[in-house]
Amino acid sequence: MSGVRFSPCGDWLASTSADRLIKLWDVATGQLSKTFYGHMMGINDVGWSPDGDWVISCGDDKCIKLWDPLSGQCVRTMQGHGDQVFASCVNPQGNLIASTSLDCTVRLWDVRNGKTLKVVPAHMDPITSVDFNRDGSIFVTGSFDGLVRIWDTISGQVQKTLIDEDNSPVGYVKFAPNGRYILAAYLNSQIKLWSFQKPKCLRIYKGHLNVKYCISVNFSVTAGMWIVSGSEDNCLHIWSLQRKELVQKLDAHSDVVICADCHPSQNLIATGALACEANLRLWQSSEGD
Repeated sequence: MSGVRFSPCGDWLASTSADRLIKLWDVATGQLSKTFYGHMMGINDVGWSPDGDWVISCGDDKCIKLWDPLSGQCVRTMQGHGDQVFASCVNPQGNLIASTSLDCTVRLWDVRNGKTLKVVPAHMDPITSVDFNRDGSIFVTGSFDGLVRIWDTISGQVQKTLIDEDNSPVGYVKFAPNGRYILAAYLNSQIKLWSFQKPKCLRIYKGHLNVKYCISVNFSVTAGMWIVSGSEDNCLHIWSLQRKELVQKLDAHSDVVICADCHPSQNLIATGALACEANLRLWQSSEGD
């Protein structure tokens, strides 16, 4: 398993793995709905357009693909990266895709024709993660070079660089729902909440194990404010966003919990593990409703 992502409406869950397949699951029943075939090598990331009308994926075959979730057909393939494509995301307007690669660049793509609009030589090392803010005016990248960078979407110019004191590789970055903060997961078993306007690190979350893999981190906002992350100790970890304390540690899988996603409206968390057996699970939070 390499990625899990709820659809914007929350009815569907897309999952990907090194087996080159994307699987679409019915959240209500837990049943497999469709399997998408088309990538020639392992898939690293999966996501949705803001309206839920298409699915995006990227992988070791250097391709980004758009899929129709109703038919399961690939509607567009985008190529141009010189190495494996590690992460991709869609802007809130749904007309732009950002992808990152081991080739140390970010590419911005026009969704309508699949053409590259801009190539940004963003870091000195492979770029592990990318995310747009809520109006799409800026995007954030994280890299093995230990830097988190904020970019202007239109110009492709760097706006700010967030430097961690010990320069640990960055495995994942994500904007807060309000767009004012950035969550960054480092390969030193720390997750940091940054105010990028300052720029200043506001909170550090500890207690999980993350030194080897790029593990996704998330904000859970459906019942209180929580930080959610997988871990190399096979557990799902949940922290209080404000108090920084670890409030739950769940034995989730029999292998590294590599990816997790929070449902947009219900108290559900999806987790995926590296292991092949029982590698996708749904958790219901006891918080709130």
